[in-house]
Amino acid sequence: MKHWLALSVSAVLVTTLAGCGGSSSDRNPPPGEQTPASLSLSLLGRYSTDQFDESAAEITTYDAAGQRVFVVNAQKGAVDVLDVSQPGEPVFLEELSVTDLVPGATVNSVALHGNLMALAVEAAVKTDNGYVALYSLDDLTRINHVEVGALPDMLTFTPDGRYVLVANEGEPSDDYQTDPEGSISIIDVTDPASLTAETADFTAFNGQEATLRASGVRIYGPNASAAQDFEPEYIAVSADGSTAWVILQENNAFARIDIATATVTDILPLGYKDIGAEGNGIDATDEDGLINIATFAGVKGMYLPDAIAAYEVDGATYIVSANEGDARAWGEDNDAYWGSSDDCSDADPGQGFVEELRVKHLVHSNGFARRCGDDMPPQLISLAAGGLLNPGVFGYCGATAGDAGDCREDDVLGRLNISWVMGYRQNTDGTPVMFNSAGEEDAAGDRIMYDALYAYGGRSFAIWDADGQLVWDSGDAFEQYLASDECMVGSQRSIPCKDYFNSGHDEGDAFDSRSDAKGPEPEGVALGKIGDKTFAFIGLERMGGVFVYDITDPQAPAFVDYFNSRENWTADPESALSIMGDLGPEGLTFVPASQSPNGEALLVIGNEVSGSTAVFQVNQVFE
Repeated sequence: MKHWLALSVSAVLVTTLAGCGGSSSDRNPPPGEQTPASLSLSLLGRYSTDQFDESAAEITTYDAAGQRVFVVNAQKGAVDVLDVSQPGEPVFLEELSVTDLVPGATVNSVALHGNLMALAVEAAVKTDNGYVALYSLDDLTRINHVEVGALPDMLTFTPDGRYVLVANEGEPSDDYQTDPEGSISIIDVTDPASLTAETADFTAFNGQEATLRASGVRIYGPNASAAQDFEPEYIAVSADGSTAWVILQENNAFARIDIATATVTDILPLGYKDIGAEGNGIDATDEDGLINIATFAGVKGMYLPDAIAAYEVDGATYIVSANEGDARAWGEDNDAYWGSSDDCSDADPGQGFVEELRVKHLVHSNGFARRCGDDMPPQLISLAAGGLLNPGVFGYCGATAGDAGDCREDDVLGRLNISWVMGYRQNTDGTPVMFNSAGEEDAAGDRIMYDALYAYGGRSFAIWDADGQLVWDSGDAFEQYLASDECMVGSQRSIPCKDYFNSGHDEGDAFDSRSDAKGPEPEGVALGKIGDKTFAFIGLERMGGVFVYDITDPQAPAFVDYFNSRENWTADPESALSIMGDLGPEGLTFVPASQSPNGEALLVIGNEVSGSTAVFQVNQVFE
């Protein structure tokens, strides 16, 4: 899988957010709205497409005037329109297709403001330029459309409704032969019949790649310029509509945008999470049959956020991120990329690029050739014949100068997926420092030495300031809670979470199966303001369910609730979809009580694996 948020007032002052698109609102509470002491979630209703693992329900948004939910259905390449006037029983109304605009096109995201709906439309060939299409909410007729960059993904309105911003991800082709530039299109929609678009691109950063890398920005695509390597995913907008922050997920950085001039003013690296620090532990293996959350010195977590959202406290903007993690893996199904020979001589690095590798294969004493034709990236083979671990860092798990020791065992770090492109010792010019097989620095050697291992995702959510500085991170709180006796899943909260800890979303009885990758994999986030409090709702892609935190004080968020509406944890979901409940939350939309069909705050969730749209009630608890 590949795969964002914004601060904007939608058509109905609704906070929307998650995996590929949406919008968010830092609204003032209605006069007299009470401030709850706490919240709890419960399942109110569900609409199912009965499509398993086809991304048939992804991004959601809500129209209060029409009491409708719009759901991006990637399986159709369209938008499903649901009647939620009775939110306990959502009903399918119609499908909104874009194939009349561009044959083979698909919708990636949807956002609302006033009487307008905007759709991000991906071309049939993803590396071609896409479109933003504008519709009237009255009759869902298309008013106009405008060409934007390649692979337009998440889009959002500015709070005043003047602009639509869209993140043009610019992913490369699977064989990496075509790599379009990433960009952000800023579309003036004050006159929908005459759309104009400006492009905030990254060409000004071409030639600065070495400096950006030194600051912590990941730029590593083969032969890619900065503009090609940056892949915008998700957008958050300041309350005054002047500034946008765009997450460059694979690059582990924010781009800051001046909206009025359509200019990228800053690239803000996010840094890395120290998995060796207390409170930042992870369960690193899927093979021990245990819950084993531990710290590991020398291991760094790359935040690599997916969805982001912005809110304001005392005049300062803060950005909330769901720290999913995402590896570049292009050409992984292409035999020509991997080759088939024992010495990798027929592997073609020009046919793809895969950066992900297990620790055990990276630092095996027999080197890289043992995996030729299997999962050994040819770009890594071109660097060296094998990898070593720095014993000064990894001595705690038995690493010595020439041998990784127990560090590469399955029940330690061996199963952990990391990026081979980072962490090895380099010369000032970026070339690797070479070592011999005994672990001695040797210009004639054929090994590279890893001083750190970089794993995918923070397994957390975080709050950042306007300059991209970390204000707060949830650490290992998600995995710790999922492992606790307190945590229960299912709509009746009757199933112990720990029995299905770090399960996957597309298989039954999958205890611990995601621990070697990104754990529970937080992906989507929505914000809701109720009374004087702001709450964050964070969706877990793999384990499923939604965490709720009170983030009113960005420096001291507090856990509020966790609710997971997956009902069955043992059956094969593909053959028993009707009893599974909800799998793979992607897009989250908060609906304030003042705009809700039943007068209660709601959370609407598109679940990409179960193809279902769930409606949760946000139950307010007052002291």
